[in-house]
Amino acid sequence: MSTLKTSCYLMSGDSDCAQTSPSVGSLSDNEFLPDRPKYVCSLSPDLIAKAREELQEKPEWRLRDVQALRDMVCKDYPTLGTCLDDAFLLRFLRARKFDYDRALQLLVNYHSCRRSWPEVFNNLKPSAIKAVLDSGFVTVLPHLDAEGRHVVCIRPDRWTPSNYPITENIRAIYLTLEKLIQSEETQVNGIVILADYKGVSLSKASHFGPFVAKKVIGILQDGFPIRIKAVNIINEPRIFKGIFAIIKPFLKEKIANRFFLHGSDLNSLHQNLPQRILPEEYGGTSGKLDVTAWNELLLASEEDFLHDFSQLVLPGDNSPSEALVSGDAEEKQSEEPLRGMKPQLYYCY
Repeated sequence: MSTLKTSCYLMSGDSDCAQTSPSVGSLSDNEFLPDRPKYVCSLSPDLIAKAREELQEKPEWRLRDVQALRDMVCKDYPTLGTCLDDAFLLRFLRARKFDYDRALQLLVNYHSCRRSWPEVFNNLKPSAIKAVLDSGFVTVLPHLDAEGRHVVCIRPDRWTPSNYPITENIRAIYLTLEKLIQSEETQVNGIVILADYKGVSLSKASHFGPFVAKKVIGILQDGFPIRIKAVNIINEPRIFKGIFAIIKPFLKEKIANRFFLHGSDLNSLHQNLPQRILPEEYGGTSGKLDVTAWNELLLASEEDFLHDFSQLVLPGDNSPSEALVSGDAEEKQSEEPLRGMKPQLYYCY
């Protein structure tokens, strides 16, 4: 690995913090960090103004804020296997409106989530989830909405449980979000989710129990630096009431209020997402839904992901095997709640 790539990580026993962290007051630019990529803002003037208003991001203090977070990592989590580049740390500051403590906790949660669910995060790369991508389970629409947000389209009916476990779908969603959050525009604007539950049966819904629901929602709410601004559910069958009953206890009120259930009412959907950005399948005017372009973009990012994920581990902490045991124990604890949920699923179906 090159010196440039190696220097962005803080590892157990690494002297990166001691040697390359200047005082907060002295960091007016990146001239003190020759081995670290220099941050160059790619935001338009309008988005800079939006970030200032909504995220409390002040361009004149940006690098000072990044250095403050970097110093906190070095002081409080010296063995955290994390990237310390400005651009990477900015994701977490923006996601928590430049609150240092909350940004630090989000960064720690990001690593903890990855460590505690090896079935999802081991060997995580686009080529490993190509079958999911080819199925069309998850994709990103080619056009942005009126607020400049990408729309992530999820179609559970494209998944055949006998082909691969539900964790493969989660891996595909996670990689999609990782790709999207590389964009500073997405960091500021957030994303919108469009989930089409057409054809979701009871047997398929039963794979999404409390253990999986808690893990997924924990990542999206508290373990990933992305702003989910709306979740539009369409074509949900009666079984979705049971699915939502499993999900809702784990949702924060702010996120729960961003769920919109449209049923088969396309006019209702169009009030949230304009027809010009939607494919014909959802009453839109942007042509038929085609997953090819997004799949090719994600698969072409393989080397970038391998670099970014190569050292995102907490060395000296729980090993993957210990985390797996912990996960199994938690899953067993969730079996009783799941039994209680199943009658609800049958009733709704």
